[in-house]
Amino acid sequence: MKDKAVVVYSGGMDSFTVLHKVIKDGYEPFALTFDYGQRHNKEIEYAARVCEELEIEHKVIDITAMNQLIANSSLTGQGDIPEGHYAEENMKSTVVPNRNMILLSLATGYAVTVGASKVFYGAHSGDHAIYPDCRPEFVEKMNEVTKIANYDPIEIVSPYLNQSKIEILTDGLTMGLDYGKSWTCYNGRENACGKCGSCVERLEAFSLNNATDPLTYE
Repeated sequence: MKDKAVVVYSGGMDSFTVLHKVIKDGYEPFALTFDYGQRHNKEIEYAARVCEELEIEHKVIDITAMNQLIANSSLTGQGDIPEGHYAEENMKSTVVPNRNMILLSLATGYAVTVGASKVFYGAHSGDHAIYPDCRPEFVEKMNEVTKIANYDPIEIVSPYLNQSKIEILTDGLTMGLDYGKSWTCYNGRENACGKCGSCVERLEAFSLNNATDPLTYE
């Protein structure tokens, strides 16, 4: 019998790679997607299609009520989506306060329920400058908590924590993944904008891997 693992799966290219890595490493995945009031649902739709195709357990959880308490992020409609690279100061507007702590806490409870010992999520080194809840010290402290918060210890795993998006894509391409099945753009229009931080970083990763992004851009 395979070991079970919960995967926080947004539908973006990082979590898309993590999900397939979990499968490749022999785990039985339980994919968990959160609707926290994002500007659009395209990532959620992409996530659902992938899980249906892979025939794996997938739950989409509505936690939009948290926006009554947590706001001020451009990702949830507060202001314009910034353009440019993640290293730039204006990208801080995309921070959703305490998001990963909330998502990982819920995922940990789900892991205990289904009998999984690990929760995977796609934090990587490119996120460290802007997102405090993607930094190694955050993962370390979350692990300390999730191992004692329940009778069953749960490990938080970020397989690409110290690697860049470029290296994530390299790994995914080695696995033969079709990144046309992932959505990264912060804007939910028909085609990806190519200008928001998420698009810029994605396109840079493809360029440095000498590969072509299968998504269509405006």
